[in-house]
Parts: sequence; structure tokens; C-alpha cells
Amino acid sequence: MSAIKVGVVGVGRGRSFARGTGELVGLELVALCDTWEERLEDTGREFGVETYTDFDEFLSHDMDAVILANYFHEHAPFAIKALEAGKHVMSETSACFTLAEGVELIRTVERTGLTYMFAENYPYMVFNQEMRRLYQAGEVGTVMYAEGEYIHPDPAEVVMGRACGTYHWRNWIPATYYCTHSLAPIMFITETWPEKVNGFVIRCRDDDPVMDRVVKFGDCASMIALRMDNDAVVRLVQVRLRGHGVWVRVHGSRGLMENLRWGERSMLRVVREQYHEDRRHPEEVIYRPDFPEYHEEAVKAGHGGGDFFTNFHFANAIRSGEPPFLDVYRGVTMSIIGPLAYRSALNDSNTIDVPDFRREADRDAYEDDDWRPDPVHGDPWPSIEGRREPTEQQLEFSREVWRRRGYEQL
Repeated sequence: MSAIKVGVVGVGRGRSFARGTGELVGLELVALCDTWEERLEDTGREFGVETYTDFDEFLSHDMDAVILANYFHEHAPFAIKALEAGKHVMSETSACFTLAEGVELIRTVERTGLTYMFAENYPYMVFNQEMRRLYQAGEVGTVMYAEGEYIHPDPAEVVMGRACGTYHWRNWIPATYYCTHSLAPIMFITETWPEKVNGFVIRCRDDDPVMDRVVKFGDCASMIALRMDNDAVVRLVQVRLRGHGVWVRVHGSRGLMENLRWGERSMLRVVREQYHEDRRHPEEVIYRPDFPEYHEEAVKAGHGGGDFFTNFHFANAIRSGEPPFLDVYRGVTMSIIGPLAYRSALNDSNTIDVPDFRREADRDAYEDDDWRPDPVHGDPWPSIEGRREPTEQQLEFSREVWRRRGYEQL
């Protein structure tokens, strides 16, 4: 079949999606869009495609689909506009910033009948795909408890290099919001859905030398507890604690699976004691899994191979007309855990029910829920400690980093 013509919004993170197009996945890159004109022009020349600074003009380009890699808190409005323009959409995390946006996004996908895919790449890391295979084959029984961790500290230069501008979303997003990297693998492996949530926020500490240098309105990290629809308990931890790592653990009724915390972290550990059953496996095994398909291509891609499979499954969903696994319902559900957990944290970590937006009755209850903590609205503030502003020392250091990156909109 002919290639699916696709445009990418965002030439920072979007470069990975642009590089991942091609004959193998069946996507042809035809246009790029960003407001950072200098970087946009350079990237356009690199890929040899048309460039746009205006999203509406971009949507008028001859293309079938749009990949959104714009700012974290702006994906839903862009996705809705693209869908209404007749374009299939793959959206980076988060799918929505408010619950009302999640409702509108789902209704728009249903009304247009177009493909929407949530571009959460962590489920497609090799160890998570292998854990899904084992779980779906019944090798560890039914999930009872699971953990997902996405711990990502960096030096100040790197932190500010990714977040150019005082009010860049990375400088203020509440600590619970960046939760889909830790939650998505568990939902992918077990196919369970969250029903209840408790949020706990971990504040920044004064003796952290990174925090002395960076612009930061929000908090350091968070822990989220979930009760799933099969009564399993899930613990999520994210984002800027020390001790970089990505880790997923699933305790089933018949065994345990987890990727390694040290050494070669893409290796998998499986424990099955087999107390009252015929022994079919070693009690414990550690091995290096392969991707179930396109192994060579995946190992060359970013985010542990995940960046290959997001493009691949998006193209397949468009061609088949069948929703991808990471469809709009799962994407929105994973995304609203962030704001719900932050509400919980602001209310002494009390339990909050997670609405099921597959049901129209639940959508009706939240269609006007535009609660949004950010420095512009300021109520609530995106920090558990309340209002905080960057110091002159933090601003001076950060602005110098931004200038070296060619960003002058301070």
C-alpha cells in the first residue's frame, strides 16, 4: 500500500518520530511544525520537508496523519483540531491536561471515526513486551501487586537545556502528572484498569545542588497508589529522585516478573516457585529477551526500542481501521491519573475514584472539569508547598543555559 503521509508537530522530541518514519513502518514524513523558527528551519532542511510555524496552516498540508510532540499540557487541543481537520493522530504524553479535555478528546475520536494512538513508548521496551507475553500466556497467574518506576535525575545543565524559558512546562508540571511511563507498562502487561487513586508528593530539598541552579515551580517527585479493576494494588514512583532507572515488577498469583535494577537492566528475572503443581520451569531464571518482531530495527531506535513500535503500530492501526492497544480510552485514563493523584495529595492523600470514560455517564460528570494547576492560573499552585518563585541565582544560571541553546525568549 502507499505510504501514509504524516506531519510532525515539535522539532525537539518530534525529531525521533520524524527519524522513525520510512518504508518499513509505512509512514512518509511530509511536514514539520514548531514555533521555534531557527530550529524548525534547520530540521526542515535536514529532512527535506515543508515547515510551518502556524498549526492551522500546517493542517492544510496534504497529509493523512499528525504526530503531536508539542508541549505536555497542550496535546488535547491540538489533537482535537487535527481530528476535526480529518487527520489521524498520534499524541505524545500526556493525552490531556484536564479531565474535561479527556472527555472532549474521546468524544471527538468517536465522532470522527479516525485513528487516535497514545504514543506512550515505555510499554514497548523489550522487557515489558516479554512480560506481556508471559503474563498473557498465564505464566505468572493473575496480577496481585505491581510496581512501576520512572526515576530520571539530571545535572542542572541538562534539566534547563530541555526546558528553555521560565514557564516551560517541565519547570512547573505537578510531580504526579508525569506518571504514564510508570503506569503504561503495567496496564499493557496485565490489561487491568485503575479504579482508585491516592497521591503522595515528595518535595524538593534545600541541600540538592541541582535545585540551587534550576527554575522549578513544582515538586521533586511523587508516589501514586492505585487499586485496579481486578483488585490488584499498584505503586508508581516518578520523577527526579536520585538513582536513575526504569523498573517494572509484577507479582502474580503464580510467580514474579521484573527487569533487573542493576547491570544490564533490559534483562528479565522470572521467579516461579511451583509449590503445588508439576514443575515446568526453573524456580528462577534471568535472561535477555528479544523483541517479538523487528528486533534489529527496534534496538537501533530510541527509548529502548519503544520509539520504533509507536510509529509502527500507529501506521498499522490506520491501515487496518482497528484501534491500537494504546487507544484514546487507555491514553486518557493513564493521563488523568496525574491530576487525580495531585488532587488526592492536596487533600491529605485521600482516596479518589477514577472515572471510566468508556462510559458516557462518567464523561457527563467531568465534561466541565477544567481544574488545572499551573503558574498562569495559580490556583491551585503546582507545588504541594504552595506558591514559589525562582531565585535570581536560579534565573541567572538557567538563562545562560538557554542562551547557549539559542533560545532568547527568556
